Amino acid sequence: MAVNICMPGPSSSPALATLARWLRSEGDRVMAGDVLAEIEADKATMEVEAPADGILGRILVPEGTPDVEADRIIGIVVRPGEDLPDMAGTDSTATDDSIGQDAAEAPPPERQATPSPPSTPAMARHHRLFASPVARRLARARGLDLSQVTGSGPGGRILRRDVESALPPAAQPAPTEHRDESEVRSVPISTMRRTIAQRLMAAKQTVPHFYVSVDIDADALLALRQEINGIGAEEESPDACRLSVNDMLIRAAALASKALPAVNTCWNEDAILFYRQIDIAIAVSVPDGLLTPVLRDAGGKSLATIGRESRALIARARTGKLRPEDMQGGCFTLSNAGMFGVDSMTAIINPPHAAILAVGAIARRPVIRQDQIAIASVMTCTLSADHRVIDGALAAQWLDTFRKLIEQPVRLMI
Repeated sequence: MAVNICMPGPSSSPALATLARWLRSEGDRVMAGDVLAEIEADKATMEVEAPADGILGRILVPEGTPDVEADRIIGIVVRPGEDLPDMAGTDSTATDDSIGQDAAEAPPPERQATPSPPSTPAMARHHRLFASPVARRLARARGLDLSQVTGSGPGGRILRRDVESALPPAAQPAPTEHRDESEVRSVPISTMRRTIAQRLMAAKQTVPHFYVSVDIDADALLALRQEINGIGAEEESPDACRLSVNDMLIRAAALASKALPAVNTCWNEDAILFYRQIDIAIAVSVPDGLLTPVLRDAGGKSLATIGRESRALIARARTGKLRPEDMQGGCFTLSNAGMFGVDSMTAIINPPHAAILAVGAIARRPVIRQDQIAIASVMTCTLSADHRVIDGALAAQWLDTFRKLIEQPVRLMI
């Protein structure tokens, strides 16, 4: 029995995704759970797995197709020797759309009661021609005959890159005497980049940001981390605790929000939402942008647990293995740019979160201790807050609580 391969994601969500690429081809034998395709959805790359053992009988949505809705049928798995189901009348396939476009461009064939004479190779090739809409538009604009192009997509489908490869090299313009502009390289906007642009532009235009900053002495924090990791190294166990500074910052942010629960809120137009559980989103830099996976219940977990779970989240983010639920929820984001050596920064709030803490590098700086000048490891932290739900006094209280937790880090162990 044929089994449909459906686009993953909650069907109740209006978000659309791009089917980035197929990892298997039509006719390949697959096992249930094999990764068949990758999709880009809402700042995350996810995998599409085979729903059953069998043969990848048909690819219905070609790679590179944007705006594919959740639960749309994108392919079919059949048993060996099984016929493909009749897909006529369905609107779930991009292949049918492409055929419809071909039919619109070519005159409809006449029905004949007797067999038609054999067609010429050129005619046969024309009727078997499949190309993406982008490839067709590009070929039409450049006057290229698609019948002379070999497709590299599923089933020989002609993609944009095939048309670009077939185009003759553009004539080089004559050099001008005063031309000093550098070359411009055009890169298509990815789904992740477009989502980041749309969300952050909307956040900056609609969320009333304000900022509070503080310099924090991190000597005690670094000493405690070294001691904990030293104990873990002596145990020589794969489960031994290995803490990063970021893990300790997550714990401190969660405890500060636990002490001041009015920060753990979201603006919802009709009401302000107060959350009991404290979830902290972690900003993770990836090649094409920034992801913010959410560490659940950071206020109720130990440092060791936070360390293990944050490492797993960051690894999934950097390898494109995040699940949709990893990106949902939370009211607070931690963005640690210290590893890049910046002194400080101000971050844009990630809606619907109410705040984001930007952390600069830990650097040796002069400080005043008991009226004496000393050298300490200092980091600058800047809180960006949504003034609709957080007032200046509350933001200052939160940042002061966070500072005390960092400067007295034994409280992170309680």
